[in-house]
Amino acid sequence: MAKTNLVIVESPAKAKTIGKYLGPGYEVKASMGHVRDLPKSKLGVDVEHGFQPDYQPIKGKEEVIEDLQKAAKKSERVYLATDPDREGEAISWHLKELLGIPDDKTYRVTFNEITKKVVNDSIAAPRAIDQNLVDAQQARRILDRIVGYQLSPLLWKKIRRGLSAGRVQSVATRLVAEREGEIRAFVPQEYWSLDVELERIATNLGRFKAAFYGREKKLELHSQEEVQTVVDAVKDAPFTVRGVKRQEKQRNPAPPFTTSTLQQEASRKLNMTPRRTMSIAQQLYEGVDIDGEGTVGLITYMRTDSLRLSDEATAAARDFILGRYGESYYPGKARHYKTKSGAQDAHEAIRPSDVNLTPEQVRKDLTQEQYRLYKLIWSRFLACQMSSALYDSVTIDVESAGYHFRANHASLKFSGYMAVYVEGKDEDEEAPQSPLPDLKEGEVVRLDKTSPEQHFTQPPSRYTEATLIKALEEKGIGRPSTYAPTISTILDREYVVKEGKYLRTTPLGEVVNDLMKEKFPDIVDTAFTANMEERLDEVEEGKENWRDILSSFYGGFSQELQTAEQDTERIKVPDEVSDVICPKCGRNLVFKSGRFGRFLACPGWPECDHTQPIVIEMPGKCPKCGGKILKKTSKRGFAYYGCENNTNKDEARKCDFMTWDVPVKEVCPSCGQTLFKKSGRGFKKPFCINPECPNFLPEDQRGYKKKTAAAETPAEGAPPEEEKKPAKKTAAKKTAEKKTGEKKTAKKAAEKKPAEKKTRKTTAKKTASKPEGEA
Repeated sequence: MAKTNLVIVESPAKAKTIGKYLGPGYEVKASMGHVRDLPKSKLGVDVEHGFQPDYQPIKGKEEVIEDLQKAAKKSERVYLATDPDREGEAISWHLKELLGIPDDKTYRVTFNEITKKVVNDSIAAPRAIDQNLVDAQQARRILDRIVGYQLSPLLWKKIRRGLSAGRVQSVATRLVAEREGEIRAFVPQEYWSLDVELERIATNLGRFKAAFYGREKKLELHSQEEVQTVVDAVKDAPFTVRGVKRQEKQRNPAPPFTTSTLQQEASRKLNMTPRRTMSIAQQLYEGVDIDGEGTVGLITYMRTDSLRLSDEATAAARDFILGRYGESYYPGKARHYKTKSGAQDAHEAIRPSDVNLTPEQVRKDLTQEQYRLYKLIWSRFLACQMSSALYDSVTIDVESAGYHFRANHASLKFSGYMAVYVEGKDEDEEAPQSPLPDLKEGEVVRLDKTSPEQHFTQPPSRYTEATLIKALEEKGIGRPSTYAPTISTILDREYVVKEGKYLRTTPLGEVVNDLMKEKFPDIVDTAFTANMEERLDEVEEGKENWRDILSSFYGGFSQELQTAEQDTERIKVPDEVSDVICPKCGRNLVFKSGRFGRFLACPGWPECDHTQPIVIEMPGKCPKCGGKILKKTSKRGFAYYGCENNTNKDEARKCDFMTWDVPVKEVCPSCGQTLFKKSGRGFKKPFCINPECPNFLPEDQRGYKKKTAAAETPAEGAPPEEEKKPAKKTAAKKTAEKKTGEKKTAKKAAEKKPAEKKTRKTTAKKTASKPEGEA
C-alpha cells in the first residue's frame, strides 16, 4: 500500500479547506496551535547557561500529539503548513522536534492565501524550516517570559496579587497614562472666530458666509477686544471680492489594509475590537463554505505590515473595475504602494483572494460579522486600484478695511474610488458648506451680519483602541500579531478601562505605570522597546544572534529587579471615587472589581455594605416618560437598559421601563421615538418598540425566543434577570432525556456545593502563585 503524505496545519477549519484542495494521497491534520511551550509552573529558562529554554508538551494536547506522531510515522513526507509568520515557523519547528520527524521527511510550506492554486503551488515548492525565523520567535518568547515571570511577583509583593507586567503591555499602558496626564495638565486657551454673512447688492441669490482670515498673513483672534476691533472696522466699510480661485482637486484612495489599519478601520466603522477583528479575519482566511464554490479562503493572510500587492491581484482588480465601472474609474495602470521603512515584506497586504467573489455574492453564506468585515476588506482593496476622486474647489477672498475673509467650497465632480469606499476618520469632520455664488474679482458685496463666537482650545482626545494601535505602530512598538492581545491584556488586568470608545487608565494602572517608570525605565521606554523590535527583526534576517540579545538585556534588567526588591515599599492603590452618592450613608461610592466586572461600592464597609451596578448614559429617550436611558449591570453580570426614573422616590415620576434591547441614537421616522436593536455581537438592524407606530416590530420578530407571560415584564425596580433565565431553560430542555440529565446534574451539584467551594479557593490560590508573562 502506497504511503500518504501528511500535511499539518494549525486549525481544523484550515485542515478541512486544504484537504479538499489536495485530494487523495494527502492526509491533513490540525495541531490546534502550539504543541509545546515553556512550562507555566516555573520560569522554564536557564539564564545561567545561554538562556536555554525548557520546552514541554502542552497539557491537554496528549491525544493530538499522539495522533500526529502516528500519522507522521506512516507518512512518506510531512508538510508543515503552519501560519506564514514567525510564530507559525516556530510551531513547525516544535512539531518537527516533538514528533521526531527526520530532516529528509520534513517539508515547510506556507499559504499566503488558501485557494486551490496557491495551496497546490506551495506544496509543489516546499522549503526547509527557516531557523532565523524560529530564533527570532524564541528570543521574543523568552524575553517576554523573563519580564513577565520576574516582574509580576514584584508587583504582587509591592502592589496587589494577580497583576502582571510585560514588555509591550507596559509601554501601551504608559501611552494611555501619559495621555491622561496631558489631559489633566491641559490649560484651555481662549480664542475667537468671526464669520461674516455677505450678499450681492444686485440680487438676493448671492448670500454666502466667509470666515476671518487676517491681513496679509493669517491672524488669530485671542480676545473679545480683538474681535470687536475688527467688527468696528468693517461694519461701515465696503466688502470687495479680492480674488476668486477655482481649481480641480483630487483625492487619492487609501492603500490596502495591513493588520493595524484593518484593526483601526474595523474599530471606526464596524465598532469591532481588535481581538474580534482578528478572530473574524482568521475565519475568512481559513475558509468558509460558499454555495457553488465549496470551502474557500476569502482573504489573504491577515498578519502583515506590507502594502505589496501581487501582479495577479492588481490585474484581477483592473478587469473587475473595467467590467463593472468602466474605463474612467481605472487610472490606466496598477497602483503600487510603498511599504514603510522597517516593515516586514514577507506577505502581501490584506486583500480578497478572488475579487470576483463580491460581498453581495457570498453574503448568504457568511455570518453578519464575516460579511461586514469581508465587505470592508474587499471594498478597500478594489478602491485602492481605482481612479482618484475629483472635486471642483472654489476659494473666495473678500477684503474690508484691510482685513481679509475667506470662503471655501468643494463639490464632488467625479466619485472615482469613492463609488466603492471612503476611509473612516478618528475625529468628526466639519459640516459641508453651501455652494458659493459665481462672484467676479472686484465685485462689491454687502455686509448683512457678523457672527463672533468664543472658543477654548480642547485637550487632546483620549486614545481609542484604533488610535492606540496607530500610536504603537508609529512608534515601532510591537508587531502585527501583538496589537490585539496587548490591548486585551491591559483591559483584562484593569490597568485601563473603556468608557464608550475611549480608553482611560485606572488608579491601579497609574500606580503600576509609576512603579515601572521609576524602577524599570527601559521596559516602559518607547525608544528602547522599538529598538528591541528592530533587533528581533535582525535576528530574523540572520544579522544578529538571539542569545546575544537576551544577554545584553538581562544584565541591566536583573540589577534593576534586585534594586526594586530592596528599595520599594508596599504601595496602596487608591480607590477610584465616583460622583454617585451612597443612598444609605451619603458617602461617595467607589469603583470595585468582582467576578462579573466592575461595580460601585460604599467605602464605609463593613459599617455600610451598599453596592450597586455602574450605570452608563445611553443615546435616546425613555419611550414611557422621556427620561434618560441608562445602561446597567445585573448581579449576574448581564447588561440591561432602564429609565433614569426607575428608582425615583417620587411615585408620580417613577418609571418602570426596562429592556434587554440596546437603544441607538437614531429615531423612528414615523413616531419620532428612540429605536432599539437586539443585543449581541455584530450589526443588528434597529427597530421601533412603540406598539402604536406603523413601524412597530413585535418582540417575537426581533430574533429572541418567545417569552412566557410571566417573563414579559421584569419586577418593578429590579433588573429583568428572570426574563433571560426561563428562555435559556426552555431552549435547553428539548427532549425528555435532557430534562432527566439536567435534574441529575443539578442534584449532584447541590450535594457537592461545599466541596466545589473549597476547590475554587484552592484553584484560585494556585493560579495566583503562577505569574503569566505577556501574550
